[in-house]
Amino acid sequence: MMYTSLDDFIDQSKDLLVKGPVALIFVEDQVEIATTLRHHLQTGFNTVLALMPDAFDLPKDIMSKVHRVPYDATRPQAVFNAVNKVISAAEPGCWLYYCYNAEYLFYPFCETRSIAEMLSFHTEERRDAMLTYVIDLYAGDLQATPSAVSLEQAYLDKSGYYAQARPDPETGHPRDRQLDFFGGVRWRYEEHIPQSSRKIDRISLFRAKTNLKLLPDHRFDDQEYNTYACPWHHNLTAAVCSFRTAKALKRNPGSSFDIDSFRWHNSTPFEWHSRQLLDLGLMEPGQWF
Repeated sequence: MMYTSLDDFIDQSKDLLVKGPVALIFVEDQVEIATTLRHHLQTGFNTVLALMPDAFDLPKDIMSKVHRVPYDATRPQAVFNAVNKVISAAEPGCWLYYCYNAEYLFYPFCETRSIAEMLSFHTEERRDAMLTYVIDLYAGDLQATPSAVSLEQAYLDKSGYYAQARPDPETGHPRDRQLDFFGGVRWRYEEHIPQSSRKIDRISLFRAKTNLKLLPDHRFDDQEYNTYACPWHHNLTAAVCSFRTAKALKRNPGSSFDIDSFRWHNSTPFEWHSRQLLDLGLMEPGQWF
């Protein structure tokens, strides 16, 4: 279904924002739009919104399954403004998710269990949000794929990830159950990455709540939403496997000519399977078996 604006979608289809899960896919360019949408449809989202410019094409089989909203996601704060507008319109408790094109959500056992099953368990554990690690993907051969995007020859870093305590600016003490996570291409090429964009943690999955706001650093104004686990045990986490950083580094003239290859001794082919991400410690099954 097609709409004239995000407000038009909310006016016509507010009933879709009652329970969820609803996926908001922000399309910045024409790279892997179809595969991104197909992946999240196959994951089991009840509703998938494609927020994208009118000039971009969609295959007919996808067009009939997604809700297309004209939107320019490249404008400053555009993504955060859209997410917050949907939060305000959604029924409290509705599960929402957001990502960009050329990003793919993986969670424990996603090959055999739907996103709704996973979020139902997470809800039973009294969790209203889920930490996701944005894992950088990149093409193994930049000579053959200068854009750095290749689904067939995708690589990721198998190590080099680390966390630091997240201080509370008011007290100077570390926030409870919150960490800043780093690694991947953003860590290895940090001289080309703005400091505000170097973290790889994102609260991609969360429940709508009255007056909840997503902040420009991908965190929420409710500090409990920013925690990686509840106080009594480890919880589920997920991974958003993303070509977005590698794509940007090769597109930017200031960094493109400094990078002949993203591969290093800790690169490994991405297997497009949750087991690999679990084995590498890039997501956590918690108490879900």
